[in-house]
Amino acid sequence: MAVPDTGLAATVTDDAPAAYRDLMDRYARIANLESGAGVLYWDQQVTMPSGGAPARGKQLAALSATTHEKLTSDATADALAAAADADLGDERAANVRDIRRRHERNRSLPEELVEELTEQQSASQQVWQDAKADDDFAAFAPTLETLRDLHVERAEAIDPDRPAYEVLYEDGEPYLPLERVAEIFEELKAGLVPLIEDIADSGVDLPSPFVDAGPYDDATQRGLSDAVLDLLGYPDDRGRLDVSAHPFTAGNQFDARITTRFKPDDPMDAFTATVHEFGHASYELGLPDARFGEPLGASLSSGVHESQSRFWENHVARTEPFWEGFVEEANDHLGTDATAREAYAAVNQIYPDNLIRVEADELTYHLHIVLRCEIDRAFVEDDVGVSEIPGLWNEKMDDYLGVVPDTDAEGCLQDIHWSSRFAAFQGYTIGSVLAAQLDHAMREDVDDVDAKIRAGDLDPLWAWMTENVHRHGRRYPTDELVEEATGEPLTAEYFLDYVEAKFGDLYDL
Repeated sequence: MAVPDTGLAATVTDDAPAAYRDLMDRYARIANLESGAGVLYWDQQVTMPSGGAPARGKQLAALSATTHEKLTSDATADALAAAADADLGDERAANVRDIRRRHERNRSLPEELVEELTEQQSASQQVWQDAKADDDFAAFAPTLETLRDLHVERAEAIDPDRPAYEVLYEDGEPYLPLERVAEIFEELKAGLVPLIEDIADSGVDLPSPFVDAGPYDDATQRGLSDAVLDLLGYPDDRGRLDVSAHPFTAGNQFDARITTRFKPDDPMDAFTATVHEFGHASYELGLPDARFGEPLGASLSSGVHESQSRFWENHVARTEPFWEGFVEEANDHLGTDATAREAYAAVNQIYPDNLIRVEADELTYHLHIVLRCEIDRAFVEDDVGVSEIPGLWNEKMDDYLGVVPDTDAEGCLQDIHWSSRFAAFQGYTIGSVLAAQLDHAMREDVDDVDAKIRAGDLDPLWAWMTENVHRHGRRYPTDELVEEATGEPLTAEYFLDYVEAKFGDLYDL
């Protein structure tokens, strides 16, 4: 499968007003600095020796400070003012709007704070990894508290009249109000909690043919990941698969790299993580090449990004039609003899007693997110001290999922996120909700999606996402993009209908 053609031309052309060309030239330098920093971050997580952390922190801090200086300079302010008076179409105006938002959001930040925060974030990556490996939350706690304080200081500098948590939330989700997210969370809790209880009471035990046949070495699982990436059309010349402590995606439309991780007793963990990260990469690869270095050539938000990973993971690779076409390939790699129905059931089992978010099933996953958002907000707002986090984590795990981790490595140390940012977990659940809405809209436009998935004919699915989501970059705010792609505002209706039908069938409800 080829990377979809966006069919869009660059907006910075000779016929553009001079003020606009000047602004975009300045912004391109900023975007290239940020892109370079992204490569250094990827290297830190994948290939950098652990002893390199102090130098990497200095490198990233220097890039961050330079980027901040250019973004908030008087020259950029003057360029924005001049561009505001120019005769621009909708697309060029969208570029200017997004640059202005970033400029105004960051211009009140002291350069020293930006540099210190970046250096602390970089250094904290290794502190977190070591603390998790040693199951030692106390070793991470001082770093976590320092990061929280720096983030709050940054939020207060951006907007001292609003709660710091709301300001930080807008780092990843600038165009979707936090109040709307809270409403969606309440709708999901109302629908998911009784569904999970019904599944637990059903007495249905789905087969686990892949788990039962283990263990599996890394090479075997890598072969399965490579096979599914080939099927999905992940391009060798614009991407690569590696291993990291926490799976992630980094890059742009020319270079979108993904990672996974391997568990000896469950190859489906790496399999679904690989497909999930491919979904993120598909978004980057679907952005218009000609707009690299512009807001219109960049992804919109964390929630929209997550919708792409959740679409490919849940609405493609966790479907029965997918396994009707792929099960023999999986059996060949793993030495198993699962049927398509058994494989489908295996990747959709519900595990209310699972401890790990990234290994959670499609339903209980969102209770993991609710837990994190609540602790995250309480910590940022100083309602919870850093030393209270492990106990509060375990208490909420017991309340929401009926299970308590034996170690902090399986509890509050499991996620990398607090070593880099706060108020960011909402995007995962928003992504699942939007993925279901996009899937519904796609099925209105594309003939027999299930047949295409069964046959491995996935080009039309990626092309639809590129046409309706990727190619727009940051042209529209989130609510407008959702309406543009699906014809209606963001709603939890399609996600709840989808999970009730799917799991009602699997668990005979």
